[in-house]
Amino acid sequence: MASPLLAVILSFFIPGLGQFYTGQMMKALVLFVLAVAFGGLSAFVIGIPFYILVWLYSMYDAYTAAKSA
Repeated sequence: MASPLLAVILSFFIPGLGQFYTGQMMKALVLFVLAVAFGGLSAFVIGIPFYILVWLYSMYDAYTAAKSA
């Protein structure tokens, strides 16, 4: 059984890692790639709000996935 707290902590540090922990490999890959892309775009400021959205969604989704597992 996956720990919701651990899933959130993992996604806090690396978006998508909590999904990887809960077994959602494709979602983990998509969230990680989006975070890297938006992190790179943050040099142009436009990526910052999108990165924050991906980061927050990653933590929320990891928590709900771990709780329902």
